[in-house]
Amino acid sequence: MALSITLPTAGGTLAPYALRGQVLAKPEAGLKFNRIAYSAAHVVADPLAQVDPWLQAAVDWDTTIAYRRHLFSLGLGVAEAMDTAQRGMGLDWPTSLELIRRSLDAAKDVPGALVASGCGTDHLNIDEVKSVDDVIRGYEEQMAAIEKLGGKLIVMASRALARVATGPADYERVYDRILSQAKQPVVLHWLGDMFDPALAGYWGTKDIDAAMDTALGIIAAHPDKVDGIKISLLDKDKEISMRRRLPSGVRMYTGDDFNYAELIAGDGFGEEVMHGQSDALLGIFDAIAPAASTALGALAKGDSATFHALLGPTVPLSRHIFAAPTRFYKTGVVFMAWLNGHQKHFTMVGGQQSTRSLQHFAELFRLADAASVLEKPELAVQRMKTLLALHGVE
Repeated sequence: MALSITLPTAGGTLAPYALRGQVLAKPEAGLKFNRIAYSAAHVVADPLAQVDPWLQAAVDWDTTIAYRRHLFSLGLGVAEAMDTAQRGMGLDWPTSLELIRRSLDAAKDVPGALVASGCGTDHLNIDEVKSVDDVIRGYEEQMAAIEKLGGKLIVMASRALARVATGPADYERVYDRILSQAKQPVVLHWLGDMFDPALAGYWGTKDIDAAMDTALGIIAAHPDKVDGIKISLLDKDKEISMRRRLPSGVRMYTGDDFNYAELIAGDGFGEEVMHGQSDALLGIFDAIAPAASTALGALAKGDSATFHALLGPTVPLSRHIFAAPTRFYKTGVVFMAWLNGHQKHFTMVGGQQSTRSLQHFAELFRLADAASVLEKPELAVQRMKTLLALHGVE
């Protein structure tokens, strides 16, 4: 019997929706990729904790780490304690460090599992940050804590640095200091202001091309200390331009949740294939993990048609989840985890489940069905009905 549900429409009415209900085959065990692929993973809140949810983070550790094990089982790495985990939007530094510790411990049980962890300055009181030296101290504190656990660093963009820096030279000074001390090559992180308005003018200018020159100069000065750079500008042409200019051996990790399929597939530019393609460090891979795994496995076998057939339909879903205000995309990612049965509730750290409208969730549901990424369609319908009832739609 076909599944159906009554959903809100863009016009503010209700209309029946018949699901395709197609479920993708489970990815083969032991899939090999020819791209490095990190999923920036979400955290699962503890809805029973007695906390003030806008002010305190309460994490369901067992379910949170179980989801990381799920990602590992699909061959995906985990980019830990990043913005997808609500870093700076409900997840504080002490909780982030505990998350990193637990994720690294879980990875020890999985041969070849990749974990890279967010290192930032979010533990600083930004109103008390007066100089670049304060920013350096902040980075060094988190860097030491993560490296003590044996973790690989993702050097996250810093709100504090964006606030106190007076120009590109200040960024060069900070990154020169951090990179020169790193125990192993790091991933740099350039997050556009659509993801975080406090990062406007990162690298010392609002001119993207000039900012790119500064970032590339920093990388060129320390190529042995930079594994790659993740950029999240939602501009595929800027990403392609930058990856073509990266030094040999330095990867471009796409963070473009609008254009990831074509950026990962690549354009074959240049003699070094790395610079004609992007690896991946994506929040959307949390929400579409099985499809991403199967698609990457197909690409590694030279089957680009299957790669695009699987990932192409997920792009409209991703563009919806990451629609402006883009910083609220985490809500869609967690909503997908709830629909797919990876957690029992739709409650988020910081109360962030309230950042999107019922119309947004209804369209997300339709797009997820169209992309065949509802892993358990019957359960998804049941849970969507629960959300509808909560909003007065019986």
